[in-house]
Amino acid sequence: MATSEYTENVSSEHEILGTEEAAHESAEGGMEPISIKAEELFHIGDFAVTNSMALGLVTSILLITLGRLVQVHLRTIPGKLQGVAEIVFEGILSTMDPVLGDRKRSERYLPLVATIFLFVLFSNWLGLFPITGPLKFGHHPLFRAPTSDLNFTIALAVIAVFLIHLFSAVALGFKKHAGKFFNFSDPIHFFVGLLEVVSEFVKIVSFSFRLFGNVFAGEVLLIIVSFLAPYFVPLPFMLLEVFVGFIQAFIFAMLTTVFLAMNSEEHGGEEHAH
Repeated sequence: MATSEYTENVSSEHEILGTEEAAHESAEGGMEPISIKAEELFHIGDFAVTNSMALGLVTSILLITLGRLVQVHLRTIPGKLQGVAEIVFEGILSTMDPVLGDRKRSERYLPLVATIFLFVLFSNWLGLFPITGPLKFGHHPLFRAPTSDLNFTIALAVIAVFLIHLFSAVALGFKKHAGKFFNFSDPIHFFVGLLEVVSEFVKIVSFSFRLFGNVFAGEVLLIIVSFLAPYFVPLPFMLLEVFVGFIQAFIFAMLTTVFLAMNSEEHGGEEHAH
């Protein structure tokens, strides 16, 4: 009797394993699984390293390498790489000038705005490369666009909002900047200050979910289109996502610039920033 039960248990386990293997083989032969959560590749202690972190690291290394190459090869008469870099940064400064109203202020905040723009842009575009799908680490894709991971977009939004307030406190003075949010002169100003505090958390939510939603939706669209109609059909959608990736990086950087202008100026300057 015990032998019979043991045999049944073993055969049940084999059936379960066989079903899992069949499902895995089916997934490999069909459409790529769509996961809203970034897949874990491995652990360092209790810290999980995900495929979005992997591509984020690649993006960081690429940008640092390009920046270093431009720095090393700086010349009075620019070469091709320096010329492209100057065009990019001059374009960013020209876009910031009407918002901030001053080239000196644009240059002061350029490192933050340009870093956000370039990192989000390269993250979006690298996420469209063919290596982000077929290249595997175990059963999961090795790379995934960091901007399609909500954890990343929330972290980026928190960093952006924190630095906006840090630069604003430096520009206005900590006491004057904090007075926008904590004003105890009368109940009305106190209530308005509380609304301003709430609005800062709303900025984080708006920043993070807008970027995540657009990039993740684009990835899902490309996966579905590639599965239903492979070969050249997905190409127009790929070009559309290249454009969307640029627009999302531009929006994130411009919103950062607008909030910098609003927070780093006094009341009269805020009206000018609007």
